[in-house]
Amino acid sequence: MVAGDGRSVDEEFAGLSKSRQRALEENGLGLPELRRIAAEEGGERRVRHILAEYAPSTSRWDFQGDRWAGGGSAVGPWMRLLLVSVVSVVVCLLSTYVINKYALFVGAVCGLAVVWALLRTPLSRAGLVVRCLVGAAYVVLIWAGSQSADAWYLHVRGQEATVTYATPVNQGSHGVRTPYCRVKLPDGSVRQTFRNDKRCTDADSAGSKTDAVIDPSGHYRPVLGDTSDIGGDVAGYVSVGAAAILVLAPLTAAYMGRRNETRGGRADRAGGASA
Repeated sequence: MVAGDGRSVDEEFAGLSKSRQRALEENGLGLPELRRIAAEEGGERRVRHILAEYAPSTSRWDFQGDRWAGGGSAVGPWMRLLLVSVVSVVVCLLSTYVINKYALFVGAVCGLAVVWALLRTPLSRAGLVVRCLVGAAYVVLIWAGSQSADAWYLHVRGQEATVTYATPVNQGSHGVRTPYCRVKLPDGSVRQTFRNDKRCTDADSAGSKTDAVIDPSGHYRPVLGDTSDIGGDVAGYVSVGAAAILVLAPLTAAYMGRRNETRGGRADRAGGASA
């Protein structure tokens, strides 16, 4: 009984992984049944079709690996990874409102949950690629987010206003005193800015007007310039790319895993029709 390529049904069956052999047996398509089908008229073609559906994927983008058979859905682990990683990034970004740049440590703690979700995804070459992409994207986002979340917030929610330069304040560190810019906001309060500009550290500039982006809630410090001066740097573009990878990589893996499961369903129906 030859199933194809000059090999017998026994040889074709032996070429499958143990997990795929178990999947065939659980669906009533064990080796004895395949032999019986092959012995019928036209049965060899049906056996070739069944074995082809259960054979290891020849594509480099097999997102299921050995968990494809008998290991539950290949979609669930990828969607869980997407949910855990996105929630962890959001928690890290929200914590910057309270602890500023120290939110990086919150992201590191949440990263333990991301690692757990990564290790629960199917084992395959393509799955390993997705794991690495998601892990790298997560690290980029919590690092950049903890450093730049305030600027991103002002870029989206900040209001442009005219402020007045105030007398700069000198702060010392390790014996070196550095002037830091301060401005008077429209409500009369005086706040230190995120960054200095060429004029603000000059005491003679006190009292002159300039543009700034301010936080309506008063939580974040103002940024000198207008909204277009916030963001648009390399870190911002890298973060956007990392966010896209964090979402699209597991979604793609889930889609491909679902497609492979559909192939398996067609094989089940083919086996049932030939019984």
